[in-house]
Amino acid sequence: MEINTMQAIGAGLFACALLHTFAAKSLESLAYRYPRHAGLFHLLGEVEVVFGFWAFVLIVAMALVSGGAEAITYAESRQYTEPLFVFVVMVVAASRPILEIVRHLLVLVARLTPVRTNLALAWLGLAAVPLLGSLITEPAAMTLAALMLAPQIFRQGIPEWLKYGALGVLFVNVSIGGTLTSYAAPPVLMVASAWNWDTAFMASTFGWKSGLAVLINATGITFLLRSHLHEEALSIIDNPAPQVPLLVSAIHLIFLAAVVTLAHHPVLFLGLFLLFLGYTQAYEKYQNPLILKEGLLVGFFLAGLVVLGGMQQWWLQPIVSSLGPTALFFGALGLTAITDNAALTYLGSLIAGISDQAKYMLVAGAVAGGGLTVIANAPNPAGVALLRRGFNDESIGAVGLLLGALPPTAVAALFFLL
Repeated sequence: MEINTMQAIGAGLFACALLHTFAAKSLESLAYRYPRHAGLFHLLGEVEVVFGFWAFVLIVAMALVSGGAEAITYAESRQYTEPLFVFVVMVVAASRPILEIVRHLLVLVARLTPVRTNLALAWLGLAAVPLLGSLITEPAAMTLAALMLAPQIFRQGIPEWLKYGALGVLFVNVSIGGTLTSYAAPPVLMVASAWNWDTAFMASTFGWKSGLAVLINATGITFLLRSHLHEEALSIIDNPAPQVPLLVSAIHLIFLAAVVTLAHHPVLFLGLFLLFLGYTQAYEKYQNPLILKEGLLVGFFLAGLVVLGGMQQWWLQPIVSSLGPTALFFGALGLTAITDNAALTYLGSLIAGISDQAKYMLVAGAVAGGGLTVIANAPNPAGVALLRRGFNDESIGAVGLLLGALPPTAVAALFFLL
């Protein structure tokens, strides 16, 4: 296959972005060693900045090689609906009224269990909320779970290896927990229409396996965390600020439901988001500061991945199309660690004559590997943005995440291969 100049440059810059992702924690630590350039190192050490930064490099390189018009045409040809949706749903789902509803429900359920409330609450955050992603979408579930778990698990006093273990479980569980329906998980959404996979098919083929894997993963890490979860952390969750009126909470839920329903119509959900911003200003006393910065950084990351990923089809699709079903499962599981799993399944949907078994293996491998790296699944950058302050140097290392995600990934893979 003949490779043109831009394809080679695109692959090279994609490799640079991957290496940058793994080096982000080291760059963050350089900010303390060289305070004169701390601002630059802090910027380059932000995982959410990585792919956006290299996407700009790609566009500049394309302008130099192919001309400015070609570079602009390529940038404008990309589909940015998912980055925009993740930004909007993160901000809405993390609003105080939504968080209080989820908090009260989880605490109520936790108190009905036969184990310690704080232990049950951590388990619910790692199991029930990720499965809820099948209804409210994975990015919303990731946002809610991260904000609920942060004061319990991702804080000072918890061993670093356990925090990485919990992060790996959270990322894997969110990735597979969205497969009970046909619209909540981005890698499923990419193929559902093309392959006629409806919610009934997803629940019967993937859902029960995902559910069992989620429960096992959450139970295992909660057992390891049991001696580190204290009532002091629970008090932060259990005693929020003055209660939000029921009507205000109901309106926030309506906004969230409308955004999820209109997830594929950016003009509409962005219009709703502007209305939501106005509403939160009108009733400011019932709000906490919105996570606009975190949401924008995550959107920037995903938009950069869209731009860089669009140049990788020439080498990814031949690999996907050449593998048998079992090899395709493990190939997808590995490849999703270095490219967004939705992009991987989308490439699979373009393969003519792919068998039903190969379809299953491709999607199963893509969702099973969705917790291995920050870029493996669209909601992962949201989790990183919301939880990194609980780690040393306020950054999350790629190697630590990979090691933490390997055990829950193996559990998910085992169930999908049954």
